[in-house]
Amino acid sequence: MAYNSSRAPREEAQSEYVEKVVSLNRVSKTVKGGRIFKFAALCVVGDGKGKVGFGLGKASEVSEAIRKGIEDAKKNLVSITLQGSTIPHEVTGIYGAGKVLMKPAPEGTGVIAGGAVRAVVEAAGIKNIRTKCLRSNNPNNVVAATMQGLKTLRNAEQVARHRGKAPEEVQA
Repeated sequence: MAYNSSRAPREEAQSEYVEKVVSLNRVSKTVKGGRIFKFAALCVVGDGKGKVGFGLGKASEVSEAIRKGIEDAKKNLVSITLQGSTIPHEVTGIYGAGKVLMKPAPEGTGVIAGGAVRAVVEAAGIKNIRTKCLRSNNPNNVVAATMQGLKTLRNAEQVARHRGKAPEEVQA
């Protein structure tokens, strides 16, 4: 039998996305033979330049749940409006019981955010921001609320175009 010796070991392609696991949840079901464990992974994916998405993956193994979550996050990527290294204006994102307040911050402030919000903000490429979770701290709702808030961001040019005015008129 001939073997093909020219085959190089398979190299994993480096992803251009930042992939983060926000939370990993284990649930169990009790059956006659014992307990069955399943895992749910909440993942955030971003390119660090204003594109970010999140996804939830469920499976009977941790690695499979993370893989599914990352795939789901890549399918749900959205572009957000940035102003330099921060956001253009203050915004509140609400999803379910989750409510997240996000404020722009001057250069050098850094990311002031909790775990779930920090993952989304860093994956999006925001370097200076202040955030506060106001109601629920459930990671699923907090991530969804953060995404909802970031999607509603608009800069002066976008607002002016929507109103049919010049950007200078809107900023005044």
